[in-house]
Amino acid sequence: MPHQDLSALFLDTLKDIYYAEKQIYKALPRMAKAAASDDLRGAFEKHHDETETHIERLEQIFELMGKPARGKKCDAIEGIIEEGKDVMEDYADTPALDPGLLAAAQAVEHYEIARYGTLKAWATKLSMNDAVKLIDQTLAEEKKTDDALTKLAVTALNTKAA
Repeated sequence: MPHQDLSALFLDTLKDIYYAEKQIYKALPRMAKAAASDDLRGAFEKHHDETETHIERLEQIFELMGKPARGKKCDAIEGIIEEGKDVMEDYADTPALDPGLLAAAQAVEHYEIARYGTLKAWATKLSMNDAVKLIDQTLAEEKKTDDALTKLAVTALNTKAA
């Protein structure tokens, strides 16, 4: 793959995750409000704050590239968020609501981890060292959030719902 093609693909994927992060930022307060568990609500609120930082880092990467920070519609994240909305509607006021919300949140995290991992690999290949550092910070936070959600599921929410 020629260098320019990978650079264009990097920018296109950057636009995708930028759009996704903005959609996630909008969805997290609704998820927090719907959560019955204080711990889950707190996790959503914490990740909302982190997502704001992720958006700012992406904007820094756009700036490093000399490109405007613009998103590109991401059908994948829209579908994942829609599934979360369905869980909120279908399982409202049931013991399964929080495990369903948590599963939806982990689907979001796994999407983000995949995107940021790919972007990091491409930025490394393109010798975009400043971008690699920014992406690596976000990738570490996304993995930490996923781990925290897994722990919450295993230690409390899934057992309570069962």
